[in-house]
Amino acid sequence: MVLYQMVEMMLRKMFKYMLSAVALCTVGTLCAQEVAPRIAGLEGNEEYMSLLREDARLQFREDSVTRVIEESRRLLREEPETRAERSQQILALESEVFEIRSAKGRLIDRINTIEQDWILSNLGSEPTPESEQPALHVRSGRVRYLVQSPYFREQLPQADYAALQQAQREEYAAAEDVQRYFENYRALADSVQAYEKVDNEQAATSLYEHCTVLQQLNRTLADSLSKRWNYIFDNKSYAYSYVLETLGREEALAREEELLAKATRRLAALKGRTESDEVVDYFLRKEVLLDYEVSVAEALGLDAARDSLRQAGVWLNGAEFQLPKIELRERYFLDYDSITFASTPRYTYKNPIPECPVYTNGTIYRILLGTFNTKRAVSTFRGAEPLFYLVNDEHKWCYYAGGFATREEAEAAQALLKEHGFLRPEVVVWVDGVYRNLARDPQPALSYRVEIAGLPALPDPVKEAIAATAGGRELSRVGQQLFVVGLFDDRAEAQRVADAVAQADNALEIKVAEIAQQTE
Repeated sequence: MVLYQMVEMMLRKMFKYMLSAVALCTVGTLCAQEVAPRIAGLEGNEEYMSLLREDARLQFREDSVTRVIEESRRLLREEPETRAERSQQILALESEVFEIRSAKGRLIDRINTIEQDWILSNLGSEPTPESEQPALHVRSGRVRYLVQSPYFREQLPQADYAALQQAQREEYAAAEDVQRYFENYRALADSVQAYEKVDNEQAATSLYEHCTVLQQLNRTLADSLSKRWNYIFDNKSYAYSYVLETLGREEALAREEELLAKATRRLAALKGRTESDEVVDYFLRKEVLLDYEVSVAEALGLDAARDSLRQAGVWLNGAEFQLPKIELRERYFLDYDSITFASTPRYTYKNPIPECPVYTNGTIYRILLGTFNTKRAVSTFRGAEPLFYLVNDEHKWCYYAGGFATREEAEAAQALLKEHGFLRPEVVVWVDGVYRNLARDPQPALSYRVEIAGLPALPDPVKEAIAATAGGRELSRVGQQLFVVGLFDDRAEAQRVADAVAQADNALEIKVAEIAQQTE
């Protein structure tokens, strides 16, 4: 134990030191770092160069904090007993990364604006010599010299050429959106896994909030990516089609139309099946656009560009972009407890019977032992525990025992209480904070069933999960791609089946549906 505490103290000091090192390196090393303009001709623009330096500084800081996060995640996996503390550390670090990226996003917007203004103001000037043109990043499709070729400037109308250049710059931001989305996705997967295992309500609440923040961040990134990518694809494909048509490359144009149709069909088939339709769309149409660019490079005799584009295509074909869906189901920490009998009472004058908690979410059954005009002594309840009380709207004292997840468990406890001499114990239930006495309202107004959609046939692991949790309820098929399990009188039982199915295959669409009972 002492050794563990010493190690833990060392890790905390290392953690603080690494963060300090991030700050010191950022201020010291990067302040002196030289950055090159992304567009030749802007090196004399002091605001532009200052923004690039700040962007580099923030990138270094982000990379450093990300490395600390990765190390913390490794320690979390290797030392599960420290999960709660590690999760809090990772949460704080990821919040810092989000702030850094927000600042970078504002910088990039301003940098892009300066670059666009410069290009528009220099459309009529002489083209930049090839030896001075900036090298472009192959992995994101920004291949050296392609869109800077003088041919585009000479052949395209001014507005179309400006749009092509802007689309080229937007490729940087689109690639960054994708990278950030993947990073958030990995963080979300780790956080959901930690959330499902943590047994502390406070830690679980914090993790759940963190997961919802990551989900919102990725929804925002997906929207941003979709807008950017539509602009990029529309303007680039228009310019490339114009060039190929001008050069009489009809076969290449026909091939590109066929590839786009194929990508559209694949996107339709994958719609709703992955974590992000926008990410899938980016990668599928990116393949089409790369093929377009290879055709244009060949037509213009740009061999180096063609080879670089083909290399980018190899990377793109190997990318894993069909991200499995991550299901985040909010957990409710209801305090379930079976009924026992003690010879020595748990409750005394100093430790009185507590007030019954009413949970705003979830389902819990209890046994109503009796309703009285006045507060009752502990001895009234024959040593049964745990006990709770509530004062109802008629100012009467209601005493309850136990806490159960299902009606079957509650009815078994009711039978046990009768064996111990309780005359009329009644099963009651709270569903999302709404109370119902099953003895006085024996027929529930609603039944429940589990609906499973998304596949023409259920895989064996899903069938096994249903068989293990549904208690013999019928599995039936409705239509081509809808399966139902149930009916259930108890929503909690239906939800347990739904959770088991989701764990077996999280790509399926699963919900618990309410079914109104018909009255005669």
